[in-house]
Amino acid sequence: MTDLIRFGISLEKELSKKFDKRIQREGYTNRSEAIRDLIRHDLVEQAWQEGSEIAGAVTLIYNHHKRELMNTITDIQHDFQKVIISSQHVHLDHDNCLEIIAVKGSPQEVLKLADLLKAVKGVKHGTLSMSATGKNLS
Repeated sequence: MTDLIRFGISLEKELSKKFDKRIQREGYTNRSEAIRDLIRHDLVEQAWQEGSEIAGAVTLIYNHHKRELMNTITDIQHDFQKVIISSQHVHLDHDNCLEIIAVKGSPQEVLKLADLLKAVKGVKHGTLSMSATGKNLS
């Protein structure tokens, strides 16, 4: 960090204690790094809202015995080829599979993909983890 600046902030004692407990629990070595992460998180959320390109992952847990489920999931993914970078299929046990779909593109398209996949009958759980592509983060 060649262009490092320093600034001070004032916090209520109780808020400071809660923050220190949180950063210790999460493994930060100091407050500065924790505050930098909070700022980056806020900037990433702003980028999503403004429609900037995002990267992330759609994670699905589903019962592979469910009739036509695999075909439906595959068909949806084919419709969103422009935002899907790759996917990985993992057999968790005899009945359950994990699908991890790496994505990159507009937040609207990625959210639409995730929502369609999560709504498929037989999908037990689905999540979307979005982040920035890193281009505008320091």
